[in-house]
Amino acid sequence: MPNETIRRIRRWVRQQQRHFDKIDFGNLRRLEPVSRAFGGDRGLAICHYYIRRFLAAHAADVRGHVLEIEASRYTREVGADRVTRSDVLHVAPGNPEATIVADLTSAPQLPSDQFDCIIFTQTLQHIYDVRAALRTLHRILKPGGVLLATFPGISQISRYDMDRWGDYWRFTTASIQKLCAECWPDQPVEITAHGNVLVATAYLYGLSSNELHAEELAFSDPDYQVLLTLRATKPGPAKGAVP
Repeated sequence: MPNETIRRIRRWVRQQQRHFDKIDFGNLRRLEPVSRAFGGDRGLAICHYYIRRFLAAHAADVRGHVLEIEASRYTREVGADRVTRSDVLHVAPGNPEATIVADLTSAPQLPSDQFDCIIFTQTLQHIYDVRAALRTLHRILKPGGVLLATFPGISQISRYDMDRWGDYWRFTTASIQKLCAECWPDQPVEITAHGNVLVATAYLYGLSSNELHAEELAFSDPDYQVLLTLRATKPGPAKGAVP
């Protein structure tokens, strides 16, 4: 076969390859997100989809004296009649749901060994001194108590929080594991990452979980960690437990 013919075939193959590799961005070729409210104005936000599934899976831990941050919606949603007392902590005055106003990085007014369960969702990224906050959470849990926490991985900035108290951090399974080793040493923790490249893309654009299929949300790719969940237990028998 003449060299010129071979060169033409190779050029044609390269052109076809470029054609097949071409991505049609469609409605995603844009400089503004579809929603800046994490998709919450379009349906159930992707982060809340994962949070609800995580808390539902550990509903039995939500019992006794429960502390939640900012509002008690998850305590009410999954606690049922297992909750005997519900407290809500907020960092600043003015929240009508708050029963405790305190900064978790320095809260000597909070008694130690007080709560059977702490629901701590999407909060640590707004606290600059994350180690101090985690140590406080450990201190105020009762022996045998459980921390149910979630953290953002791949995520937009929360402008509401940034303008009020800050939005400092995003996490990975590795960073949460190290923080737990420092602040919850020699204690059982369960850390799970949720998300994949499709979920991450949808979340950054502000799409809701309703716009994805269940199997797409369920698939987990450890290189695209959108949301992290943590279940950590403070050693010791739970109150009322038989030794």
